[in-house]
Amino acid sequence: MPKIIIIVQIIALMNTHCIGNQPTAESNVITELYNNCGLKGKLSYNVFELAVTGLNKINGIQNSNIITIIDYSKPSSSERLFVIDLANKKLLYNTLVAHGKNSGENYAKSFSNDSESLKSCLGFFLTLGTYKGDNGYSLLLEGLEPGINDKARERSIVIHGAGYVSHVYLKENGRLGRSWGCPALPEDISREIIDLISNGSCLFIFGDDPDYLDKSVIIKTSMGK
Repeated sequence: MPKIIIIVQIIALMNTHCIGNQPTAESNVITELYNNCGLKGKLSYNVFELAVTGLNKINGIQNSNIITIIDYSKPSSSERLFVIDLANKKLLYNTLVAHGKNSGENYAKSFSNDSESLKSCLGFFLTLGTYKGDNGYSLLLEGLEPGINDKARERSIVIHGAGYVSHVYLKENGRLGRSWGCPALPEDISREIIDLISNGSCLFIFGDDPDYLDKSVIIKTSMGK
């Protein structure tokens, strides 16, 4: 079976042949993929579409079969991290994820690329290798969007496990604990997720921030702007 991403790339060329308000061929493929992955009622279609069409425009992704999406427009009490196998049309993980301390309480409302902001940053990232640091087993991330998340390495924005990301903590506090900007995961599954998505897959972090959509070259290119 051809890779789903390759199919999307080929069919995207058909956009110019669509008439009026008819759905593009690419949109039809993405809609089918969204439905087959069982994402309805879990992840917004609009966020999924941004992630997949954006992925399609990025060079240097070694593993385009797997995409990880974090939807920070949802509260921390929601399972807002999604690891999706695009090739086999499967949702592999749907779990809790923390946001940065200064991004907000239960909702992440403010985002930054600045050092020492203690805020989450948005956009497209490339996953790199793993290491053991102050937060245990962690995954390095490379921000792919200048001025939006390209200081991720400098800021030590990584994926790691944390005790404050759990349903027990959530029940006791009404929200998850918060990181210094890292997308922290539940400790009991962080390692298996990190190993699955490491070394060359795409991470897309979305948030309720119109400025991001206006500034992102990847989003603008993928939407034909």
